[in-house]
Amino acid sequence: MNAGGGTHLWALVAREYWRRFRRRLRTSPIHRFRYAGRTPERVLLAPPDLRHADPRIATQIYHGVFPLCGRVVEAGGVSPFLLDVSELGWRKSLHGFRWLRHMRAAGTDLAAANARALVSEWITSHGGRIDGIAWEPATTAKRIIAWLQHSTVVLQGADFRFYRAFLRSLALQIRYLRSMAREMPPGEGRLRARVALAYAALSLPAPPSALRHATQALCEELDKQILPDGGHVSRNPMALMELLADLLPLRQTFASQAEAPPPALLGAIDRMLPALRFFRMGDGGIARFNGMGVTIRERLAAILRHDDAGGAPLLHAPHSGYERLAMGSTTVVADTGRPPPPDLAGDAHAGCLSFEMSSGRHLMIVNAGVDTFGASEFRPLGRATAAHSTATLGDTSSAKFHHTQKVNELIGAPLLGGPQNVPVERSDTPATQAFVARHDGYAQTFGLVHERRMILSENGRVLDGFDRFPAVSRNAGAPVMIRFHLHPDVHVARHADSRILITLQSGDTWAFDAPPDLTRIEDSIFFAAQGGPRRTRQIVLAFEVPRISEVGWRFSKTER
Repeated sequence: MNAGGGTHLWALVAREYWRRFRRRLRTSPIHRFRYAGRTPERVLLAPPDLRHADPRIATQIYHGVFPLCGRVVEAGGVSPFLLDVSELGWRKSLHGFRWLRHMRAAGTDLAAANARALVSEWITSHGGRIDGIAWEPATTAKRIIAWLQHSTVVLQGADFRFYRAFLRSLALQIRYLRSMAREMPPGEGRLRARVALAYAALSLPAPPSALRHATQALCEELDKQILPDGGHVSRNPMALMELLADLLPLRQTFASQAEAPPPALLGAIDRMLPALRFFRMGDGGIARFNGMGVTIRERLAAILRHDDAGGAPLLHAPHSGYERLAMGSTTVVADTGRPPPPDLAGDAHAGCLSFEMSSGRHLMIVNAGVDTFGASEFRPLGRATAAHSTATLGDTSSAKFHHTQKVNELIGAPLLGGPQNVPVERSDTPATQAFVARHDGYAQTFGLVHERRMILSENGRVLDGFDRFPAVSRNAGAPVMIRFHLHPDVHVARHADSRILITLQSGDTWAFDAPPDLTRIEDSIFFAAQGGPRRTRQIVLAFEVPRISEVGWRFSKTER
């Protein structure tokens, strides 16, 4: 890691120690009086929830089975909030209470009673002690939103005692989050905290100043995090989908309370919806870059129903650092941006100049993505450059995200270093769409930069690519592997004429042409499958620079 990366790392560590100290101070018994206050009399309205709900999950939860975050845990007659479950994602999901939507979908008195019982158990076991995962500010923000959105089902048939306990706990959490929001790390969690506080100011009786302050803080955070082209500062497409699932109902909640939504909220949504469509591939899913895993299609459909813009998606996202080529039935999305700032790079990938490609409604070339709901040990593999459809030099990643165990436990594994200069030139014509980009992620280590030109032509039937590795220092050189990871549902085979044929489930066939002496087919793995990691194949071009410093390749659709 270079000196700059080390400086960033220790700055993050120091900031996290300070943040944790401040949090302990704010949650100590001496300071908890800050969160005491008046209990609201009622919930004025329950904001809508765009996330898909399944009444069958409500039935499972009633029987003590909690399928959360890709893991199923059986409570065995014990309160789930008292279980010692090692999976951190499961515990955060449990305390976030988004699963209340399944009880609402069930629409029965039994589901409402179960929802009320589980909320009561949480208040008893965790409501009186501000500590642990249950009170992490990001989790608290999700819980506040969920309790407000599903207050109708939680309070259905409730007696006065529970009603007051629910509102008292909700008010405590809101005051706590209001105090902690400014201490949260920058990124999606802090923006969601501001969303939660705006929901609270609209959904509960509050003075006008509360809504004014919540709205101002929300607008400031939106301006910081939502880029001019609609992308999120983390460069993670998943953040767009998750945040829109909260911001769209918030816009509706403003209208339901006869309040004018702030221009910053309206502007952010208007930018984010086209940006989300920018990342949509031919199969209807979102391209796998910088932390994106499985696309929850029901949620995506619910979000895009609010996109009134219509028309073709944008082709150029310069602030987010992505390019799109789309002609005929072929779609290509490529990563042409620098890594996000280190304090926003906890999920970022070392995949600069990687791309994904779909033909019709089928994926063909992919990045490995992340196993969204699976074992955490797979995540470093999915973040490596080798897991992306781009070039890897010297069998190393173009950025660093492996740190000591103590550092990882403290701040996660942020992406550090990596490309700092990624110029992009777009050159479209009526018959072609094209761009050329380069990155310097390997310049310091191997004295080489990677340049990639991609040209989509013949109404999307031909994709030409050229990869160059010009030297920027003396004695530059390295072994190079250019990878094209194939989706697990395609079939690949080498034919007698040395061409590689890729057959999609639709029956369409694409030929891959490149120097045959450099080309081979190898095993690979696709982490972002619906049911967990799947075996697949990859096409690899292997050579050494400076003996070979430029290679061309082509995908062309063949006639049936």
